[in-house]
Amino acid sequence: MKQNRQLRIGAVAAGILLAVWLPLPTVAAAEDSGGVKAFVGARIIDGTGRPPLEKATLVIRQGRVDAVGPKVKVPVGAVQIDATGKTIIPGLITAHGHVHNADQLGMYLRDGLTTVLSLGGDQEFALREQCRAAAPGTVPRLYVAGPIEDSAPFPGAIAVTTPEEARRTVAELVTHKPNIVKLRVDDFFHVRPKMSPEVYKAVIEEAHKNGLRVAAHIVFLDDALGVLRAGADYIAHSVRDRDVNDEFIRLMKKRNVFYCPTLTRELSMFVYVETPLFFRDPFFLKEADRVEMAKMEDSQHQAAVRLDKNGIWFKDHMDVAMRNLKKLSDAGVTIVMGTDTGGGPGRFHGYFEHLELEYEVKAGLTPMQALVSATGGAAKVLNMANQLGTLEKGKLADFVVLGANPLDDIKNTRNIDSVWVAGHRVPDKQ
Repeated sequence: MKQNRQLRIGAVAAGILLAVWLPLPTVAAAEDSGGVKAFVGARIIDGTGRPPLEKATLVIRQGRVDAVGPKVKVPVGAVQIDATGKTIIPGLITAHGHVHNADQLGMYLRDGLTTVLSLGGDQEFALREQCRAAAPGTVPRLYVAGPIEDSAPFPGAIAVTTPEEARRTVAELVTHKPNIVKLRVDDFFHVRPKMSPEVYKAVIEEAHKNGLRVAAHIVFLDDALGVLRAGADYIAHSVRDRDVNDEFIRLMKKRNVFYCPTLTRELSMFVYVETPLFFRDPFFLKEADRVEMAKMEDSQHQAAVRLDKNGIWFKDHMDVAMRNLKKLSDAGVTIVMGTDTGGGPGRFHGYFEHLELEYEVKAGLTPMQALVSATGGAAKVLNMANQLGTLEKGKLADFVVLGANPLDDIKNTRNIDSVWVAGHRVPDKQ
């Protein structure tokens, strides 16, 4: 108990969130023990960005991809599944969300999100234990950041003021074997202290000394440039105040830094001036949190959104965020899909990830580029590209069977026929 309390205090005091990879139960257990499945006749988009494979076969053996392609033969004794007219894509990955309870994990999974990076929540370690004990195919692959302070209005408020404090905090948290360190450089429009360059440099140096990547929450270009110069590995939100410049692009490409636009995070700041159209979307409604919907439909809440200065600023700067995404994608920066779902009101788990893909395409990305951001690209930020994100031989068999082609219309990612984790079909909602 004392150790857990020290971990909580340390993380909150520093304003540093650590993501820890969660191993799932043995993927070859239960129904797939020694079994083979072959999905035949599908269009397969493998998550690499290569053209789709037409009339192809996907063979799954003991939870992993055994073969994929148009000339693959169905192994003798395999369970053959007719996927004619269907499109198979890798399981979607969100590289920036927040999970607070098991119900939200189910929302993600049934909506095709087979891997989740949750960057902060008070129940995350408990959820990790639940997932370890869960039956295969009933939970997504979960990476967690651990407890955060829920004090209003800004969870995880930064209190560390010296490099020495930052180094001590990171060193303590490293003992818990995190996967990535997250820091925040944001004063929320002058209402809280902002982490100084000296402090975030110390955080980055200590993390790198221990072989860990660093993700940075930023809003402004100057802060983004600062953390990049200090060695940050992952920009976890859009640059939103002005267009990115040549130095930013150069620094991003020099060390292959990842960029997560979270466009729907911005959308959530201003869209609830009225009831949004997506509240009538059947795909949204099948998993929607009705209590949260009621809050967003409340007339007093909508009036408050109309007057909120922060929301007005984000609406006015949405075009900047979208323009920066297109510019960075064109420059060859690795884009990873994330939404900040669960990080604030009205950000709906699962649905917002599909909406994010739609907004990436609105920003000028092709449907294929958007899909890669949520598959092969997002797996890289987790340092799991050798296991996840693409449908290639030897990789874990996480995939989604769609009833229509998302390359024709990115909204077709919502046309879900079935979801599979390590070769196990995800059960329908009870």
